Amino acid sequence: IGGARSGKSALAERRAAESGLRVVYVATALVQDAEMERRIAHHRARRPADWGLVEAPLQLAAALRAHAARDTCLVVDCLTLWLSQLICPPAGVAAVDAGRATALTLQALRSAPGYVIVVSNEIGLGVVPTDAVTRRVVDALGRLHQDLIRAGWPVTASIGSVTTIEATSTESLLRQADHVLYEVKKSGKAAVRSAEAGDAHPVT
Repeated sequence: IGGARSGKSALAERRAAESGLRVVYVATALVQDAEMERRIAHHRARRPADWGLVEAPLQLAAALRAHAARDTCLVVDCLTLWLSQLICPPAGVAAVDAGRATALTLQALRSAPGYVIVVSNEIGLGVVPTDAVTRRVVDALGRLHQDLIRAGWPVTASIGSVTTIEATSTESLLRQADHVLYEVKKSGKAAVRSAEAGDAHPVT
């Protein structure tokens, strides 16, 4: 889990490669514009050629049941797009009951054999969105994250491309995140003071 451009997908792919298992990438994105097409192409080019690919923009639970196996590592990338597409489907895409789809996906994750890595965005740390649809997505994704942690899933929070947090509870995750943010803020203040003093090597 992490913010935009935090390195979470690259971290998930690295752990999948290190698992020693056959890897299947479960892609949830729907191509809706040129920007998304470029992002998908970038992710595709980064993945090893021998990895499998399953596209599951809406029916994620079915994809998990069909492809999870003891000798397989699934990389689901990502929950955020999947849930957003359920709640606000693009033009021409049939609506799906988001609540039922989420429940089925959680059930499939709990019973999946093998190793499953799920990538998701943390989008609830900023200001409260002004529009109702975005608030609904933020709330639903936050609840889904909590459900995963309650089910015993360990969580790795990616902060930038180098800092990660390992946690098995919401309380532990928030406590460690607060500590990291405090250290980052403290380092930033030190860098400003050093620069103002004319130090050629500011603390970072």
